[in-house]
Amino acid sequence: MTLPVKTTYAPMEARVVDELPVGAQWKYEPKWDGFRCLAFRDGAKIELMSKSGQPLSRYFPEVVAALGALKAKQFVLDGEIVVPADGGLSFDALLQRIHPAKSRVEKLSAETPGVFLVFDLLVDARGADLTEHPLSERRTKLEAFAKTHLRSGGIELSPGTRKVSEARKWLAGHDGTDGVMAKRTDLPYASGERTAMVKIKRKRTADCVVGGFRYATKGKVVGSLLLGLYDDDGILHHVGFTSSFKAGERATITAKVEKLKGGEGFTGRAPGGPSRWSTARSSEWEPLEPKLVVEVEYDHFTNGRFRHGTKFLRWRPEKAPAQCVLSQVAEAREESKPKRARAQRSRAGR
Repeated sequence: MTLPVKTTYAPMEARVVDELPVGAQWKYEPKWDGFRCLAFRDGAKIELMSKSGQPLSRYFPEVVAALGALKAKQFVLDGEIVVPADGGLSFDALLQRIHPAKSRVEKLSAETPGVFLVFDLLVDARGADLTEHPLSERRTKLEAFAKTHLRSGGIELSPGTRKVSEARKWLAGHDGTDGVMAKRTDLPYASGERTAMVKIKRKRTADCVVGGFRYATKGKVVGSLLLGLYDDDGILHHVGFTSSFKAGERATITAKVEKLKGGEGFTGRAPGGPSRWSTARSSEWEPLEPKLVVEVEYDHFTNGRFRHGTKFLRWRPEKAPAQCVLSQVAEAREESKPKRARAQRSRAGR
């Protein structure tokens, strides 16, 4: 492709914060429950790239076709691939699309077609690079692009607002979303960085690497998955576990993780011995190659780990393990600050 933004370009990242930021420089958008994606078109060539830099085109041929039907012959769009279902969105249906069989993908693309929700324009229809322009200008150009070109199904403009009252409604509850994204309107597109965008989640979740597992006390099946997060030096630390699987799921999960046995596992803090939630047998654990990513829900994170067992939500095959970092957990960012700074903040909040 001859576009000024290449397919290896990293999407802008977001920091997790606890509250909606307020001010004239902020714009708000729904946080969609889908796969983040950059869409590239240069004439007849179209590529869909995941947040981790993996190609998605073969899994969503209907989205590729919808992009190819647009009158604009060149562009780079930032957005989210979602699958509408039952008045909302289905992440399970989205996960089923990551399948090696072409026939299966084609069948699902007809039965549960994906939609590309667009929220940023990086290269316009004239081939101009917009990444150095502030979001306020990019959004204006995106809305003009949408008005001219997004007239067929499969590609839609994601809503946005400057009103914090509207953002609070989205945060309170909105089908197909799990929070709100807040973006600085005065900053350029920050490729691979977390400086211009934050996310506020409706519930506390984290994407973690599966660095190992323990067998259940009865039967050769998985009892718990051991979770890890990378620090700033690229060291994988054990931060907790999840074991909230249905009995019928354990055999499938066991087969999935046993393929990766024998890896280096955790390179930093590793799982300890027996604790109040483990037995003598479960104190032994199997290290894995750090290739699997899961999303879990948690209540508290203290002293470098989840305080209690987490709730397994889903696999995240579109996420790269290296993206599972400690800084995504708000409490971890607070713990990493010098003690004096934490104490000052604590006194200020009294």
